[in-house]
Amino acid sequence: MDVVAEVERAEARIRPYVRETYLEPAPAYGDGVFFKCENLQHTGSFKVRGAFNKVLSLDAGARAGGVVTASTGNHGAAVAFALGQTGGNGTVFVPTDAAATKLAAIERLGAGVETHGDDGAESERIARQHAADSGRSYISPYNDPQIVGGQGTIAVELLRQLDGIDAVFVAVGGGGLVSGIAGYLKAKSPHTRIVGCSPTNSQVLLESAAAGEILDLPSLPTLSDGTAGGVEPGSITLPIVRDCVDEWVSVSEAEIGTAMCRFIDTQHMLIEGAAGVAIAAYQQQRRRWTGKRVVIVLCGGNIGLPTLQQVLATYAA
Repeated sequence: MDVVAEVERAEARIRPYVRETYLEPAPAYGDGVFFKCENLQHTGSFKVRGAFNKVLSLDAGARAGGVVTASTGNHGAAVAFALGQTGGNGTVFVPTDAAATKLAAIERLGAGVETHGDDGAESERIARQHAADSGRSYISPYNDPQIVGGQGTIAVELLRQLDGIDAVFVAVGGGGLVSGIAGYLKAKSPHTRIVGCSPTNSQVLLESAAAGEILDLPSLPTLSDGTAGGVEPGSITLPIVRDCVDEWVSVSEAEIGTAMCRFIDTQHMLIEGAAGVAIAAYQQQRRRWTGKRVVIVLCGGNIGLPTLQQVLATYAA
């Protein structure tokens, strides 16, 4: 896959529909540290970038006929939003443990929701089969060049917003976000280090990258529900992360929760667990990056009240 070409096509296609999100200085975390605020993107996550790129690539008939997708929440809401803006409709297949707050957002945005499978990878498999059986278009949450290209438009913005980026910390689930960012930045800013960040409780792509193949691994419950679960066999993201992610960091649930609480206290914004993963990974390595320019991607802000209450009760100092 030519990531740079896909990102540049996506940049031209989706720019009227997405926000160029703030790159916020974060002096409480160190001089030269910045947060890329995708928690303030439409629908509260970066996912709207890939969703718009894919939806806009479909013809009007395919959109009107209804698309099928699978999601733990944010991707489904993003696809629903993009369909609503472009005259389409769709159905989102979700696993049984998907966050209720995220499911409610999908339904508010006008898409149907069907619950199938105990894991994101299983939901994806069922959704793909349903789309094939019904003749409808399937939109993968990460295993699609146009999804990867859309997510990579974050990197285009970063290069407009900040010179001399030394490192970018990115939470990793299926790999669409980190593939788009890493594939573009490694071509345009080769010295920039890409750090893939995963919760210890669910690090399928991290371990798959080390093994050189997609592994079927169990995932434990994690605050980072947006990155949890398996990865589809044959995903295009594996070779990209293998070649373009420079290093990997895994973080515990305590590190994620503590990072979320500190961020809320210092930055006065909400984030979800997946964004906490990237912050926690930076915190784990902070001394290495003293005096460097570091970007931490805040991939989303869709945290439900029960989870927020749990995090504050358990991890707030």
